Amino acid sequence: MSELLDLTQSAPIDDCWNRIGVRGDGSCPRLAGYIHCRNCPVHDAAAARVLDREQAVDTNVEHPPLHALTERATREADTTSWLVFRIGEEWLGLPTAIFQQVAQLRPIHSLPHRRHRAVLGVVNIRGALLVCASLARLFGIASEFAQDGRRDAAQQVVDARDLARLLVVEPAADGTPRGDFANPIVFPVDAVDGVHRFARADFQEVPATIASMSASHAIAVTAWKGVTVGLLDAAKLFETLNRSLT
Repeated sequence: MSELLDLTQSAPIDDCWNRIGVRGDGSCPRLAGYIHCRNCPVHDAAAARVLDREQAVDTNVEHPPLHALTERATREADTTSWLVFRIGEEWLGLPTAIFQQVAQLRPIHSLPHRRHRAVLGVVNIRGALLVCASLARLFGIASEFAQDGRRDAAQQVVDARDLARLLVVEPAADGTPRGDFANPIVFPVDAVDGVHRFARADFQEVPATIASMSASHAIAVTAWKGVTVGLLDAAKLFETLNRSLT
């Protein structure tokens, strides 16, 4: 019986509607009674055979085992959101929740008698003067960004993601204590790639070979687009920035 069924299902389907039906020359004698091929039982039978074939093919497809689907779902659920940016040659990330705005470059006004070289001055963001700090100076990273808010004229911008930006962060947005910062903080970066979700399973320990000060503020590193991104501890970063104002 199964062999007969296989032969029946594998037999070619006569698409008479394309030859003598409404899509053909209209010579089918059944058209006088059924008006349209879709009303004809021959058309219905052919459609049923097509559906049976598709279901038979689907049952032969190897689906991933349930445990693999569960592992993938667990992995996707255990991800965290980060804004990825570049300072000099280093790609870094901070939790997305602390960011208020990604702003275009604008003049930074220096402060007299500033206490720490990492504090560049103040910058006007939507009518508010906010403290602008340099993570490049804080971490000792060579950056393309100049103190006056401009980039090196020799830098050729070829991609929107390579444009320098000002990042506005809110220390208390993720529960991080404000410390000495009563307002959001601004810091310049050389490029912003955007928001990305990283699986905790892919987090790796920070290599001891990384000499940059940023390594001491990173909770982990992760591979991304062929580079290594240092994922920074927001609380520890703001603590360091607090000390730079005292």
